[in-house]
Amino acid sequence: MIIRDAEPGDEARWRQLWAGYNQYQDAVVPETATAATWRRILDPAVPMFARVAIRESAIAGFALGVLHEGSWVTGPICYLEDLFVDPAFRRHGIARALIEDLMTMGKARGWSRLYWHADGGNENARRLYDTFIPADKFVRYRLSLE
Repeated sequence: MIIRDAEPGDEARWRQLWAGYNQYQDAVVPETATAATWRRILDPAVPMFARVAIRESAIAGFALGVLHEGSWVTGPICYLEDLFVDPAFRRHGIARALIEDLMTMGKARGWSRLYWHADGGNENARRLYDTFIPADKFVRYRLSLE
């Protein structure tokens, strides 16, 4: 398996995985948001990035991160906003490898922390995430401003 930054030629496959991720999440993401997300992923001036996992010569999954500042730390914080593995490639350690890749990047680049949210009902994902660290006590509140 190879994990690397997303590249312009990855767009079609990323869009397939993105559609699968949004379907799994029961989310309807407008094309304008999808296109803007892809542009931001490729723009080095934007703090959003994607890492892709290559297995059997195919992009099997992706991790989408956003770097931001924090008031309790001096180094950047990485929010793992989206993580998805093609169902045909699951159970091969790809999700774990993507998280470990971000941990390695973060240590090398001086990030203060890496965090993510999880669907409380996704027991498979929670089992994986709990091997890294137990969930904390916080509850998410989300206001849509659109």
